[in-house]
Amino acid sequence: MQDSARRRAGTTVAAILLADAAAHVYWLTGATWPASNVRDLSLALLGAEFPFTPRVLIPLAVALCVGAASALVLSRRSGPRWVRIPALLVTATVCAATGARAILGVIWIAGIGIAGNDVLFWLNLVLYTPLCLVLMVSSGLLAVDAFRETRARDESRRRVIG
Repeated sequence: MQDSARRRAGTTVAAILLADAAAHVYWLTGATWPASNVRDLSLALLGAEFPFTPRVLIPLAVALCVGAASALVLSRRSGPRWVRIPALLVTATVCAATGARAILGVIWIAGIGIAGNDVLFWLNLVLYTPLCLVLMVSSGLLAVDAFRETRARDESRRRVIG
């Protein structure tokens, strides 16, 4: 992958994940926008009642920031091997998780599983599923490219050593 495409993919992944992390941090303040209360927020965003407590939101925000940092490390081809390998694994996990969420989103768009929740249906249709598809493709391309590069470096080292 060309450097410019790799940087765009990494920046795209990082921007989306950091925006999501910012929303989680915002909800940590006790704010419930775009809903009027926590129950309505949970139903609108998730289709079920889940707690919006620090115990839930802080790990999610941290995980999203780690995903963003990992994508940036790979997109810049920066850091030593002990940083790049975990970044590759995290980015591949972002690809797998958002791919699974995109499949679920398509199922929900087909009308299976979210009957009676118009807010979640529309958020899923216009926001969640498209963003998950973008994240899946961008993080997938980034992870595959980084894997190929890492493997090529390893083979080159083996030829030099062996």
